[in-house]
Amino acid sequence: MNSFMSKYSDHCYALMRIVVGFLFLWHGVQKLLGFPPGMPDNVPAFITYVAGPIELFGGTLIMIGLLTHWAAFITSGQMAVAYWIGHGTKALLPLQNNGELAALYCFVFLFIAAYGSGIWSVDGLLKRRKDHG
Repeated sequence: MNSFMSKYSDHCYALMRIVVGFLFLWHGVQKLLGFPPGMPDNVPAFITYVAGPIELFGGTLIMIGLLTHWAAFITSGQMAVAYWIGHGTKALLPLQNNGELAALYCFVFLFIAAYGSGIWSVDGLLKRRKDHG
């Protein structure tokens, strides 16, 4: 049996990919550019200069749907590392160690890496041009 939303599954997936990429890129903007304010002062340099670009460029690529498989795979890995470095050493459960956002990003990006860009994406546009040109 189809749910009442099944005919919109491609659209909902594309909206999820776009919104998650948009939200994630702002973590990179905050690390690299200090906007919006609120980054703690004691963040190690490797977090700023390694995680920041991955978040900014990976989030942007995921949002626009370009090189989506690879961008999402790399960002998923970064979030797995972030979870275990920043949260997993404090307590086991994400609810206890404030790692829910890192865990969610990790698995949403893993799903995007497996599923691909979907509709409303640069990857899709390039594929259509290649198929018709």
